[in-house]
Amino acid sequence: MDVIVKIAQLLVSLSILIVLHELGHFTLARIFKVRVEKFYLFFDAGFSLFRKKIGDTEYGIGWLPLGGYVKISGMIDESMDREQMKQPPKPYEFRSKKAWQRLLIMLGGVMVNFFLALLIYILVFFKWGEEYVPVDRLIYGYSFEQEFKDLGLKNGDKILALDGKVVDRWVSIHHDIVVNETQVIQVERDGAIMNIQVPAGMTSKLLKLEYVMEPRVLCEVDGLREGGSMERAGVQVNDRIIGVNGTPIQFYDEFKDMTRKKINTTFDLTILRGMDTLQIQASTDENGMFGISRKVYFDFFDPVVVKYSFLQSIPAGINRGFEITGSYLKQLKMLFKPETKAY
Repeated sequence: MDVIVKIAQLLVSLSILIVLHELGHFTLARIFKVRVEKFYLFFDAGFSLFRKKIGDTEYGIGWLPLGGYVKISGMIDESMDREQMKQPPKPYEFRSKKAWQRLLIMLGGVMVNFFLALLIYILVFFKWGEEYVPVDRLIYGYSFEQEFKDLGLKNGDKILALDGKVVDRWVSIHHDIVVNETQVIQVERDGAIMNIQVPAGMTSKLLKLEYVMEPRVLCEVDGLREGGSMERAGVQVNDRIIGVNGTPIQFYDEFKDMTRKKINTTFDLTILRGMDTLQIQASTDENGMFGISRKVYFDFFDPVVVKYSFLQSIPAGINRGFEITGSYLKQLKMLFKPETKAY
């Protein structure tokens, strides 16, 4: 039943998007007094499930759910009606209109998609607002994967600015370095400010990675797998791991660096539980895992919750839509730069 519901949800969602997209072409065609012969949801190859003619336009639902179309007089489109094009142009045909009018009709669907996205952002901001952890609350800095460490970054560094632009949200750092092709990363390390140069050619390496960094957090247990090594050893939720094989640790990345890729291996762990310090032994399994989940930055640092009135959500949604669009355009440009290997 769940599969049927999901298929139905997908078809309804696609139907709404298709109808709105084609409505963009349809509306601009009618504005410029171009005849629209058909307006179809899905393709009617051979026959249609439903059709009704109103005025000059036949509205219908096809049987092939691969899209939809509007058949505009005097225009080669999905219907591939070339016979019409052999006749002399008529005033109500697409080919009789000025170039800028033809362009707007062709872009009508894309324009609706764009404005629909802005509307969705506006409604999301109005309904749910925003919730994020400001970078100045991430007091332990970040932990990095090897590709960022190769740039000269170290676990615990606080990234302050990219090419002089102050960082506002940590989740955009990787994106901005890649898409904006950042050359200088300004960081704070042990209280000192320093600049790290991003060498040429790094964009192609970073572009392949989905994850390269995250806020650094204490090594606290958030959940236990039933029957896992940590549960058997008596570890409890909210315990903090502060030592591995006699070596003091504080952060999760330190624990991970000392234990990962070591399968079926027993470790002596020091656990802090409230005010008590405990010594336990726990082993990794065949996948190198202990059977625990750990707390993430949202568990340690209070987020900022921003609520918008409807009027406030309008500029906020529009700004976010244009930010995303600008990012897409920059990413598209990267496809044509061989050195990024974005292709």
